Amino acid sequence: MSPSTAGEGSVGDKASDITADAAAANAAAPDVQHLDTTSLAALLKRASPARAAQLLAAMPPARAARILEALPADVRAPIMAAAPAGTDWADAQRYPEGSVGRLLEDPPAVFPAGTRVGEAIDRLREVVKTRMVTYLFVVDGSQRLQGVVAFRELLYAAREQALDDVMIRQPFVLSPSATLIDAMREVVQRHYPVYPVCEADGTLVGQVRGQALFEQQAFEISAQAGAMVGVEKEERLATPWARSFRFRHPWLLLNLLTVFVAAGVVGVFQDTINEIVVLAMFLPVLAGQSGNLGAQSLAVVVRSMTLGELRGASIPRLLGKEAWLGLLNGLGTGLLAAAAMAVIARERADMPVLAITVLVAMTASCALSGVAGAGVPLLLKRLGADPATASAIILSTITDVCSMGFFLGLASLLLVLYG
Repeated sequence: MSPSTAGEGSVGDKASDITADAAAANAAAPDVQHLDTTSLAALLKRASPARAAQLLAAMPPARAARILEALPADVRAPIMAAAPAGTDWADAQRYPEGSVGRLLEDPPAVFPAGTRVGEAIDRLREVVKTRMVTYLFVVDGSQRLQGVVAFRELLYAAREQALDDVMIRQPFVLSPSATLIDAMREVVQRHYPVYPVCEADGTLVGQVRGQALFEQQAFEISAQAGAMVGVEKEERLATPWARSFRFRHPWLLLNLLTVFVAAGVVGVFQDTINEIVVLAMFLPVLAGQSGNLGAQSLAVVVRSMTLGELRGASIPRLLGKEAWLGLLNGLGTGLLAAAAMAVIARERADMPVLAITVLVAMTASCALSGVAGAGVPLLLKRLGADPATASAIILSTITDVCSMGFFLGLASLLLVLYG
């Protein structure tokens, strides 16, 4: 992107044109913003390139870029050609997905070095009617960023002063190729409303709002909860029911298959359950407890992946920690469950054996669930799959099969030994 220079008198005109396009798009299609990406892409395929460009201009650059990616190349090209020169979402396409460059906005106030404060104020009078101006960017003849002037500084500076006299030299900048995770790490202690974005040689290519950085990351994180149970992150309230059905139903079929696997394990030990009916009462207790503990581990690991905290981390140490936490939690809850078994089966001669079975099974199942909760997303990532996609379904299968199988198998063995 080549940022327009306010000193050349083009920023105000371009900002007005783009803002007018966005307003027209909003007025014509107020419900478009609530559609998911797939539905919006289908809508844009049917629209003229000019109309599609108009609709995209009404959206945040990051979302417009995602929608463009969902379009076939033969549809995308005419839309980008119909976009006004310097349109943020069109220019952002040359940067990798998930990078700062995908969030670029055109800076509304870029001035050449040597511009007088009074001249800058005069030229900003029209710009501020259509764009929010937080900082003025001062560039040299090659569009390299020289400094940043806070808008409020114009109130205290003399009109005859040059922007160079009141600007902050060597300001903090972001790289357009930096990932959102890396950018968030750099800005988390700064909290600036706007960040200039420059290439490695210092060329100003745009700006990114701090709010946009965190909104985009919040979108990705919030999508994980749905992805874990088979809800696509692009599904929204306005998504047509048929598309929502196609998004969700395959994962429910997979979940049905895993439930049958768990039921099959219980069926193997049906004779043991028929002999000791009280065991059936504790099956959902073990499955629920180990499943919840595995879900805790899963949530921590997926969140750490999202925030980039696993880089350089020792995987064996992580799995060992989760196994230890699962063991401790399983021991604590296992003691309570064993006490409950002792009360319920107090009239049975094999009550001590049943109580010990519950304690051991709960402890071992929770330890295994902790490892599984951390290991499933790590394995999916290693295989090149999305760590969040259906992780909960896979984890629930592991915890159900292992907890029930271990509990009933141990009960059968102990009853044979001590029966």
